Amino acid sequence: MKIVHIITRLILGGAQENTLITAREQASRGNDVTLITGPAIGPEGGLFEMTKNEKFKTIVVDKMVREINPFLDVAVYYQLKKILKTLSPDIIHTHSAKAGILGRLAGYAVKDASNKPKIVHTIHGLAFHDYQHFLINKLYIEIEKYTAKKTDAIITVADVMSEKALSKGIGKKEMYTTAYSAIDEELFLKTPTQDEINSFRDKYNIKHDATVIVTVARLAHLKGHNYIIESAERLADKYPDLIWLFVGEGQLRAQLIKQISDAGLSDRFRFTSLLQPEEIPLALHSSDILVHCSLREGLARVLPQAMLAGKAVISFDIDGAKEVVNDKTGYLLEPENVEALVEACDQLIRYPQLRETLGQDGRELVKKMFAPKTMVDTIDKVYSRLINP
Repeated sequence: MKIVHIITRLILGGAQENTLITAREQASRGNDVTLITGPAIGPEGGLFEMTKNEKFKTIVVDKMVREINPFLDVAVYYQLKKILKTLSPDIIHTHSAKAGILGRLAGYAVKDASNKPKIVHTIHGLAFHDYQHFLINKLYIEIEKYTAKKTDAIITVADVMSEKALSKGIGKKEMYTTAYSAIDEELFLKTPTQDEINSFRDKYNIKHDATVIVTVARLAHLKGHNYIIESAERLADKYPDLIWLFVGEGQLRAQLIKQISDAGLSDRFRFTSLLQPEEIPLALHSSDILVHCSLREGLARVLPQAMLAGKAVISFDIDGAKEVVNDKTGYLLEPENVEALVEACDQLIRYPQLRETLGQDGRELVKKMFAPKTMVDTIDKVYSRLINP
């Protein structure tokens, strides 16, 4: 098949890693694959280097940026339409909000008499959510309802994404398929040596025998770092050898450092700043417990990543988290409930054997669910059904 993927930008992020894995796997199966993206600009770090030396082609559309800009967006629409007309693909597969709108509209505009190309969109996370003004939510919902009419199939990274979209009248049930977002599993399944773990801890001034609670997320709004700091205020005195590790970068760094300082906990927190994807496995293996307090996700990739590394996880019960976190793999908590967060952390700190059991059960649960082959097999079935109904 001739396949074109379109994504707004290749920053560090789950949707971007998912798209790169999909393009790479599809190209390795003999498909003609092209990836269209905007420039990877932002404090989150970029993944553009990962497109090099691959079997798929990459086209950069310089004017495609995340922010809404009517002048640039109209120009991008026409540029995409021109590129798609030239490439004449069988499948156009869009990812993320901006590329999902412009890519689908441009794709629909170049459909020919034989209804080619077929248009597929992946929902990695819904643009509307409970922590946003209802008028903005209404706008996003109406846009998604409109673009769904230009779409032949919709893929989501969690069952709950399909349920939420359908509840707002976006598309029809038969359009939806869940394909869990693939992970390069071998990187997480391989256990580093003790020397490698000790070296990582030394780099961030963490004692070799300390218990480490790690959070891997952009330092951004709705990622929930503030709740973790609040829980630390309750746990720090009880566990003097406990360290919190924040992996990631973002615009809230200074604000979080101030919150930590005001709580008198500056000596208990460590920041790694940006880590490249290949560095995340060592960060997880060098930690003991994964805590993820985001209030808005599709299905956070770090949850299965931590499970693959054999770690127990704690997550707020939002969106797709419940599809991997249960009483056999970790703790699923009411969002914003700091009391429950403190209790869950306390249990896992006190009982290392419980951490071990939950981590191993989590690893067995997600190994097949998040394998690249599993995801791309599911996507290929969607494509085949569209092309050969």
